[in-house]
Amino acid sequence: MSIDTPAAPTTTSIEEEQASDSFTELVKRLSHQSVVKHFDAYADIAWDDPDFHIDVTDPRWELALDEPLASTDWYKAQPQETRARIGLHLIATKMKAGLQFENILKRGLLEYAFTLPDNSVEYRYAYHEVIEEAQHGLMFQEFVNRTGLEVQGLSWDLKLGSRRVVKMGRRFPAMFFIFVLGGEDPIDYVQRETLRSGRDLHPLLERIMRIHVTEEARHLSFARHYLKRSVPKLSWLQRQALSIQAPITLGVMASVMLRPSKQVVRTYGIPAEVIKEAYGDNPKTRQALKDSLHKVRKLCIDLGIVSPASKLLWKRLGIWDAARV
Repeated sequence: MSIDTPAAPTTTSIEEEQASDSFTELVKRLSHQSVVKHFDAYADIAWDDPDFHIDVTDPRWELALDEPLASTDWYKAQPQETRARIGLHLIATKMKAGLQFENILKRGLLEYAFTLPDNSVEYRYAYHEVIEEAQHGLMFQEFVNRTGLEVQGLSWDLKLGSRRVVKMGRRFPAMFFIFVLGGEDPIDYVQRETLRSGRDLHPLLERIMRIHVTEEARHLSFARHYLKRSVPKLSWLQRQALSIQAPITLGVMASVMLRPSKQVVRTYGIPAEVIKEAYGDNPKTRQALKDSLHKVRKLCIDLGIVSPASKLLWKRLGIWDAARV
């Protein structure tokens, strides 16, 4: 009787096994961090502290001088109270859009978790992230409520399209996590830049941002490493779909997070030429949009899903940066 000798593992299988082990250990660490370093929207923010009170005329809400709208003569000509109110309204709008985005993210993560087998480390992590995003939603909504302003958030077409994104968590997780990065990377970039700016921030806003960037670091790490592990295993057709859809998703989501909503424009009667000056013909604004997507753009390049054809889309949408590729 002959005994078959197991074939020696190929180089590719060894690399895949090592990558899988590395991913597993990373996810375990992220889950552990969610246990030892997490926040509660109400236990960890002293909402009723007098220092945290929101006064819509507080000059600390005024836009920083380097922000696109703040550099326009129209904004500078407004009374101080109006400048502060506009600044606060823009912050509240981004928080409303953020909590609605995170609502979509949570539902997509639950769809993703529904497909996972027993003993999957991703299952536990996904639920940790859902819990943290739920706390962020409570935190953002409480801030919006306390401003007393009418805030719209995402536009109706994005709300409608969110149903398709949620289903991607189960049907096409790689596309779903591209969407995650498209929503989280730009706002993470803006918040980190704001915290590093040395500006005199309202203490409530600073507290919320510090909590958010701490936990979002884990969420961004998981999404990036999930894509690094899964995209190379996708079919040619799936990779082509990613190459076309990624720049569209990233361009739309970054614009939502970095530009004023139509509601804010209407509320304060901001002239069309001012919006064009601040956000259309402004080289600094265009560069900020590119900078906010630098990490995810590099990731897409590293994953090999930026084809010559899709690069044209990146350029057309104004999110390609030839100087930082």
